[in-house]
Amino acid sequence: MRTSADLVVLGAGPSGLAAAWRAARRGLSVTVLERAGHVGGLSASFEVAGIRVDHGSHRLHPATPPHLLADLRRLLGDDLQTRPRNGRLRIAGRFVGFPLRAGELARRLPPGLLAAVARDAVTAPLRSGGRGFPEAPGGGSRTVRGGDRADTYAGALRASLGPALYDALYAPYAVKLWGLPGEEIDGDQARRRVTADSPWKIAKRILRGQPGGQGKIFHYPRRGFGQIVDALAEAAVAAGAEIRLGTACTRIEPAEGSVVLRTSAGPALPEAAPGRTEGAAGGPAGEAAGPDTAGGRIEAGRVFSTIPMPALARLVEPGPPEEVVRAAGRLAFRAMVLVYAVHEGGRWTPYDAHYLPGPDTPVTRISEPANYRVSADDPAGRTVLCFEIPCAAGDGIWATEDFSGLVDETLAASGLPPVDLADLVVRRVPHVYPVYATGYAAHLAGLDAWAATVPNVTTFGRLGLFAHDNTHHAMAMGYDAVDALTATGWDASAWRAARARFSAHVVED
Repeated sequence: MRTSADLVVLGAGPSGLAAAWRAARRGLSVTVLERAGHVGGLSASFEVAGIRVDHGSHRLHPATPPHLLADLRRLLGDDLQTRPRNGRLRIAGRFVGFPLRAGELARRLPPGLLAAVARDAVTAPLRSGGRGFPEAPGGGSRTVRGGDRADTYAGALRASLGPALYDALYAPYAVKLWGLPGEEIDGDQARRRVTADSPWKIAKRILRGQPGGQGKIFHYPRRGFGQIVDALAEAAVAAGAEIRLGTACTRIEPAEGSVVLRTSAGPALPEAAPGRTEGAAGGPAGEAAGPDTAGGRIEAGRVFSTIPMPALARLVEPGPPEEVVRAAGRLAFRAMVLVYAVHEGGRWTPYDAHYLPGPDTPVTRISEPANYRVSADDPAGRTVLCFEIPCAAGDGIWATEDFSGLVDETLAASGLPPVDLADLVVRRVPHVYPVYATGYAAHLAGLDAWAATVPNVTTFGRLGLFAHDNTHHAMAMGYDAVDALTATGWDASAWRAARARFSAHVVED
């Protein structure tokens, strides 16, 4: 094992692995520390009843920059398939195809809702001046900005999309996804999560209707989404990087010209257990797991941290000022329970995912991984469904032991076919969605400002920047971080420009 490296990466998710691969290809000595027993984080795949499944629903979107997509095609070859999207969205008690189609919407949605949406579209310029989302306070949009309680998710979407669509779709979804009503969520949530910011943009997307257009297709590997991170890890190792699994960083000691990291054997997280027992409870990679019993020490020229920024604040010695510690404590992540139902009798439906924004079930989405791909490896006689249930770590849903009743109740309430249930597998994940509660931006600004002062340490990635981003966004961050490394040090201006680009990321659903 290396005791020194040009670069140490904390976390083996898509951003960390992309950075490790790119840096190793440049000839740098690279060590990746990953607390879990596998690479990929939430992007990893695993097996249930002989079927590869993901941690929820993942896709590689057509918005992926061409140079990133080309790299992945070189790594995966024909295993990276291009697939048509075939989902369904439940709205006003009825299912409509997703992506949305104009004719079906007109046939399926209640006339009263259609009329209200049309009225809101006509009056949209009166609410938002015809500009889509109202601008953030001070103009522009950015991840770190002073909070303004008048700038809320509810206010932004009501002004841009209209009250009818907001109340029918986005308001209940907000409570389920983030645990807060839209009036208590910052407007950044709307700007980062909703790509079409006016009724006319939604209509244009629906009416455009090309089969291969943006949102109509996606890319997905034959062996599950985790094949992407597996390939990145293999390529990084082939280029000379070292990946240490089951290894936690317990302390970070910045020094002049280098950083010393203390490590210990982290709890290698178990694979999901079959039956009605709890599966793995993934924690943030690299976060301190207890005493530094192994006494590992690595000296690095630079550290890239993709772990949650509040966790980074707990690791750095000397620690941040007390006000930064308090700010870090006010930033929250939404947890999720993932329930995998093994269904006997072949495919459950032809759809890849069912979106359930309504309040009649805590489940937000049901995906069928075998429908995301074409693979001879998937058995013909069974399938697996993944039920996504956002929650707070430690709440009643998190502590539930038997989810079979919830599965049956959700399907019945949503008008979906029952399952011939052969088994249930459960995974609990504590850090999934950053919660942009009103006032979050001020807390994040202080923490981010402090992180920027830690010598030779750079933070990025979904968790590292407290951001809602897709996999291609995370990979782009890793590439840009390595590009800011120069022969003479760190190009701060290039990194500032990269951070500005990251602030414009909008999540593709």
